[in-house]
Amino acid sequence: MQDGITTGAIYLLLAIGLLIVFSVTRVIFVPQGDLLAFGTLTAATLQSGQIPGTLWLLDGVSALALLISWHRAPLRTALTWGVYPFVLTMATLLLARFEHPAMSILLALAIVTPMGPLIWRFAFRPVADASVLALLIIAMALHFVLAGVGLVFFGPEEARAPAITESNFELGQLNVSGQSLCVLASCIILVAALRWFFGATIYGKALRATASDRLGARLVGIDAAATGALAFALASFIAALAGVLIGAVTPLSYDAGFDIGLKGFVAAIMGGLASFPLAAAGAVLVGVLESLGSFWASAYRDVIVFTLLIPVLAWLSLRAGSGEERA
Repeated sequence: MQDGITTGAIYLLLAIGLLIVFSVTRVIFVPQGDLLAFGTLTAATLQSGQIPGTLWLLDGVSALALLISWHRAPLRTALTWGVYPFVLTMATLLLARFEHPAMSILLALAIVTPMGPLIWRFAFRPVADASVLALLIIAMALHFVLAGVGLVFFGPEEARAPAITESNFELGQLNVSGQSLCVLASCIILVAALRWFFGATIYGKALRATASDRLGARLVGIDAAATGALAFALASFIAALAGVLIGAVTPLSYDAGFDIGLKGFVAAIMGGLASFPLAAAGAVLVGVLESLGSFWASAYRDVIVFTLLIPVLAWLSLRAGSGEERA
């Protein structure tokens, strides 16, 4: 149960990221699992005193974004895709040799988070008005691209992210991992912070307005491109955070994030890709069932988890009205 709740918290984080991106842009963010793996492997590489390939990937794509978008908003573009990558690269080159766990985690978050807006800028923003199916096909293609990039940068070996804490606690006969408590605490803090963000800030309200009615949001002056970039930034930060948290519990390879992302997608589907409380309940259910399945019937663990989709999808199909909603 402890393992199930811990992994359920990770699935909840991924489900939240998927819901944010889908509600704002209609994109099913399949590459979120790859960004999770990037978070784990980037932190592990930094902890070993080396410079991760994801940093050079960020620098190269940021330079391309700077070149393409310079004429639209020179100052903002220079700060976002010029100054930030340069400062981050200098900081990484200076601090990576210290091999401090907290430093490695913070640098990994700073490296992986901007990849979300870059993915939006180059992959989805030019076709933002396409059908959900077309956006899903692009997302799947992007997943395979990022998986190949991960194999080139990190190799096929598994790696473990630095743990926030190595401590353990005894509760009766139960040995509670301090890292598991950090995962749960991070999940609770992030959910509370997002609740405040969406309810008290102008940017959060803009995301809520876009999620409620994209056309209406445009009519009142909300920039669809900016809200899309912000949604992808939040999702990539959540994925990177989930990567450094789960990567300290279990080692991950370059392609392991896809399976974890799929289980977060199952939780998001249980929420109808709209309800955060139902997605949270679904994430905990998926985590606990997976853990119990690993104990009693390990060969059918994934079968048990993904079978949950059948009754949920049937119920959603019967409830939906139009053909597009059913799709």
